[in-house]
Amino acid sequence: MHLHILGICGTFMGGIALLARALGHRVTGSDANVYPPMSTQLEAAGIELMEGYDPAHLEPAPDIVVVGNAMKRGIPAVEAMLDRDLRYCSGPEWLRGNLLSDRWVLAVSGTHGKTTTASMLAWVLEDAGLDPGFLIGGVPRDFGLSARLGSEPFFVVEADEYDTAFFDKRSKFVHYRPRTLILNNLEFDHADIFEDLGQIQRQFHHLIRTVPGTGLIVHPAGSAAVDQVIAMGCWTPRETVGETGAWTAQLIEPDGSHFRILLNGEEVGVVQWAHTGQHNVSNAIATVVAARHAGVPIAASTDALSRFQGVKRRMELRGEVNGIRIFDDFAHHPTAIATTLEGLRHRVGQARILAVLEPRSNTMRLGVHNAELAASLRLADQIHVYAPKDLGWDATAVFAGFGDRAAVHDAIEAIVEDVAAASRAGDQILVMSNGSFGGIHDKLLSALRARHAG
Repeated sequence: MHLHILGICGTFMGGIALLARALGHRVTGSDANVYPPMSTQLEAAGIELMEGYDPAHLEPAPDIVVVGNAMKRGIPAVEAMLDRDLRYCSGPEWLRGNLLSDRWVLAVSGTHGKTTTASMLAWVLEDAGLDPGFLIGGVPRDFGLSARLGSEPFFVVEADEYDTAFFDKRSKFVHYRPRTLILNNLEFDHADIFEDLGQIQRQFHHLIRTVPGTGLIVHPAGSAAVDQVIAMGCWTPRETVGETGAWTAQLIEPDGSHFRILLNGEEVGVVQWAHTGQHNVSNAIATVVAARHAGVPIAASTDALSRFQGVKRRMELRGEVNGIRIFDDFAHHPTAIATTLEGLRHRVGQARILAVLEPRSNTMRLGVHNAELAASLRLADQIHVYAPKDLGWDATAVFAGFGDRAAVHDAIEAIVEDVAAASRAGDQILVMSNGSFGGIHDKLLSALRARHAG
């Protein structure tokens, strides 16, 4: 079968392409931005890529067009697909119909931590010899790729609440029908498609309705937003994690790099790893519980987690110059920003942290979280915010309370110049964005090398 994928270079749709190719299908695809690393990964798999959305890309007609959720009416290829009455579906619909229907699906959902937790879970299953398939919205370092078929029955999927396609406004995760579900946390996000938290909760309720009575739902105890979703109706056994849950953590090191896991107050395992932050401790516990449901002993899970390498763009060390370290992190929501900074602060103690933020997500650009955004950066010693002229809100006003600690820039080059000039040995530069941020990481490294040469 010939699949043509519209929007193929996104992480999710690129993963769909790799899975379809592994199943033996011919795969081609179009995207407005065809560039590495996704383009090279796809081309290495024998997938033909086309720049733009020319209707000619659909000639001769493929057997099916798989439509990414970034596609909208008015895009030439979309209009041609509809005019010619070509068969089409969304990525999640294709995934369910062609791969997930025969698998034990372990889905990881929630506002924060999906990519990291899904990567942990896939790694634990892999280390246990179960050869899981997976589709993750990032690149786990333990695998080096974002998707693979694996062996039956287990398949780990990052379950996103964003909408499915222009013709299907349900959340993607409604298609996956998991047997094991992690619901990490729940906050308001995606303000471009949801009006309030209640709309998001309704989608999570729909997800919970698809989990069988022989399945398992893992969720935090004491979360009002999650409890409200559960109260809408739940027909599946649940395991709770967190301070008031059945599964809890006891920190041995305050930065979260060494901790005990307790079940009903009794120690059942210990994790010592290279990662930090209470959020990662919580992710790890949820992983252990979900893996246990799939038959992995707790001791095997904690041993695997102690060797978990992490995920690219999640507190990824991009380089070090003269004792100045530059980290890249995907954090783009006040809660994620705050927890990332908290973990780094515990690790580095009194060392200076220079936070560099690009408010890039649709929700950030709408200014929905402005009231919480400044507070989320309080642990940073210096704050540099990229505010291009089309940002849509006054970043200077939002960060005014920090005084000289905060600087707002409308050009990436100005950030690079200021940060490089201010940096000194021992500083930790934390760059946060859900995009490429104009290659600022490499630009900072180059500027630091030039400044400290000789």
